[in-house]
Amino acid sequence: MKRSEVKHLLTEGKVGTEVLVKAWVRTKRGSKNVSFIALNDGSTINNIQVVVDMETADEAVLNRISTGACIAVKGKLVESQGSGQKIEIEATDVEVLGEANPDEYPLQPKKHSLEFLREIAHLRFRTNTFSAITRIRHAMIFGIHEFFNNKGFYNIHTPIITGSDAEGAGETFKVTNFELDDIPKTVEGEVDFKSDFFGKETNLTVSGQLEGELAAMAMGKIYTFGPTFRAENSNTTRHLAEFWMIEPEVAFADLNENMDLGEDLLKYLINYALENCADDLAFLDARLVEEEKNKKAEERSPMALIEKLKFVGENDFERVTYTDAINILRNSKPNKKKKFNYLIDGWGADLQSEHERFLVEKHFKKPVILYNYPKDIKSFYMRQNDDEKTVGAMDILFPGIGEIVGGSQREERMEKLEQRMTEMNVPKDELWWYLDSRKFGTAPHSGFGLGFERLVLFVTGMANIRDVIPFPRTPKNAEF
Repeated sequence: MKRSEVKHLLTEGKVGTEVLVKAWVRTKRGSKNVSFIALNDGSTINNIQVVVDMETADEAVLNRISTGACIAVKGKLVESQGSGQKIEIEATDVEVLGEANPDEYPLQPKKHSLEFLREIAHLRFRTNTFSAITRIRHAMIFGIHEFFNNKGFYNIHTPIITGSDAEGAGETFKVTNFELDDIPKTVEGEVDFKSDFFGKETNLTVSGQLEGELAAMAMGKIYTFGPTFRAENSNTTRHLAEFWMIEPEVAFADLNENMDLGEDLLKYLINYALENCADDLAFLDARLVEEEKNKKAEERSPMALIEKLKFVGENDFERVTYTDAINILRNSKPNKKKKFNYLIDGWGADLQSEHERFLVEKHFKKPVILYNYPKDIKSFYMRQNDDEKTVGAMDILFPGIGEIVGGSQREERMEKLEQRMTEMNVPKDELWWYLDSRKFGTAPHSGFGLGFERLVLFVTGMANIRDVIPFPRTPKNAEF
């Protein structure tokens, strides 16, 4: 008999049908006459109940079944006698595929803290919270590819190992084939990278943008979707050392078109989640309500999760220049009363998360796109505006997390690009190939980066980014 998935049985199963289910035990309870087993196979947030008649059951087999065990059940679909679901399985045969010693299995049917579950990340998929997050994460991956495919974009695989630091921040993980206790040195005492595997200094990529631009200069519209790495010693709820980025690059697009694309993508993905992840979002919505009961009134979210997603998906984002945003922040109550950790004194300040969230959550009360930032706080590749003070950069800010998208119109003019590289000490010889794209058929173009985990953080309503990636990589943590 072919195995049926729990999701299929709960949505399309017909009473009287003989079925085979293979799944993991969530709970087991009962009496001397009957035993009830709740099973889940990961296909849905919902369990299916198995009813075992103790008079005909193999008691030795049932005694081996406990929470966490994997079993196979043959039986008939019948109308459920209890509340909560329409059908259940009346078991005729039960087989134990894998036991779970109740004295050792850490996921007993009770509430566990997220901190504890991070310590057993290899098992946390089996909880309702993390199975829901995993299914939503998958839906967002599929939705991203669908969105760009429908718009005629080409997916490009950019290098994970690279010789450039696209952001110029220097917070990169080095890649080497050297024996670390015997690193070759030059006569000057510096590391002899010419003796290394690639013959030069290399690192794990912080962005696929620069290589993506090269493809856009021939293919028109491309996007990357891959892992990126930052060796930033940060233990905040918003930072990971390994995370995934979506980075579209579009030839002939200006800053306004770039903002349009970013807004369209985010609305599409949020609406995709609402349409395709209803059960999981309903569970996470209820979970968030329970979590917020323990918070002070001023710390609670102004909207429930699903309400927030619908609000963002249905409303236009507010577009505000950096200059206007600075004026709003400088005159705000938190700034005047010195409630901000980083006070805004004047134009040129690099906005922090607290400022971004104030603009989104308190002032405009909707997602915000900030644009035209001071050139001195932005990267070398961003197009300089005519005022020679600002660049055509844009950030999309969301409630709860601040920046979710960062992008710009790229500097396509060779002389301007070289000027900024000189001013910012970006080595031209290492990026000769990037400069070539400005020598041979240059064109205006734009792009942005969407932090995938920040997107999943927003859609799921979780508070810590370590809970929306299966195996988080953070300072002093590379377990599993």
